[in-house]
Amino acid sequence: MSLDERVKKNWIEIQKKHKVPVNAIGIKIKDNDKKTLQVWKEEGIDAYLKK
Repeated sequence: MSLDERVKKNWIEIQKKHKVPVNAIGIKIKDNDKKTLQVWKEEGIDAYLKK
């Protein structure tokens, strides 16, 4: 299942502001939240980590 484009675009903009993985509302993704981390990687949000 793919994310809605508006959600993905918003999530990317939020991720650009953080140095750690965050969800679509800007809260840090916990290490044990495998499902959210999987979506985060599959959708390519990981490429937008602030460096």
